[in-house]
Amino acid sequence: MRVLQQKGSALRLIAVIAFCLFAREAPSQTSRTIKLVVPFAPGGGADILARLLADQIGRMNGPTIVVENRPGAGTVIATDAVARAAPDGNTVLIVGNSFVINPNLKKLNYDPLSFAPVCHLTRSPNVVAVHADSPYRTLADLLAAARAKAGELTMAYNGPATSQHIGFEKLRLAANVNVIQVPFPGGSPSVNALLGQHVTSLFVNYPSVAEQAKAGRVRVLAIASRARVETLPEIPTIVEAGYPDYEEEVWFGLVAPANTPKETVAQLAKWFGAAVRAPEVKPKLAIQGLDAVGTCGPAFGDYLRRQYAEYGRVIRAANIKAE
Repeated sequence: MRVLQQKGSALRLIAVIAFCLFAREAPSQTSRTIKLVVPFAPGGGADILARLLADQIGRMNGPTIVVENRPGAGTVIATDAVARAAPDGNTVLIVGNSFVINPNLKKLNYDPLSFAPVCHLTRSPNVVAVHADSPYRTLADLLAAARAKAGELTMAYNGPATSQHIGFEKLRLAANVNVIQVPFPGGSPSVNALLGQHVTSLFVNYPSVAEQAKAGRVRVLAIASRARVETLPEIPTIVEAGYPDYEEEVWFGLVAPANTPKETVAQLAKWFGAAVRAPEVKPKLAIQGLDAVGTCGPAFGDYLRRQYAEYGRVIRAANIKAE
């Protein structure tokens, strides 16, 4: 009987020790600090996204996320720094279209496809728009006029080598039209040019023109996303206009340095994927014109490879050069 009591006491002691060890170990998984590098200046879409996710992960009892802005050289400075960071999961990088555009334009010290893909976080539609007084009611109307008046119609975009610039070139090549390109230093100047009717049309990220479209000053003809978007269900896609392979949208994702262990990447994906898909985050993203994606792991790696290859194809075909 005494032996049984001793065994029972020993088992209880082991259970208590195990519980204490687990209690000590569990917080250590989330007490770490992760540096989230944003390759843009504070206040932009990527910066706001990073801070929303950092706050949400904190609310979910995840690790502390410290946002660090490192703008410069078209995102190259921050990307190069993260490429050289230790592959321990403590440094990650917000990336966008430029992540796979820049290496197609110039030789860099890093390979974008060598990074560990964590999550495809958000997307935002580009659109083709005209002035409200324009005679063109559909994208087909605009492209037909471009063929009939070769070299007369104009299309503005913010560039160079942006998603909008490449989207314009991709459309011009797909439709085989001669449209004069009119680059501007940003979305707002290009929208103002359309409002002043200095240009025929505009290829722009929808948030830049949303208020003007809602006010009836601008007519959106088509969305450059592959499928219609929830917030603009009445606007057809360029795919629907007869260009089945067309897609060009603004996106943000998350990557870690090359050789980051798979289990570490999986844990990062769990935190960031859950944060971007959280119901309370969705309306905050919508204010910025962003839609949550939340596709993580190898699927995001496949997306990056497709984007890299497609940008390379268009850049070569349109003879786009680095500036």
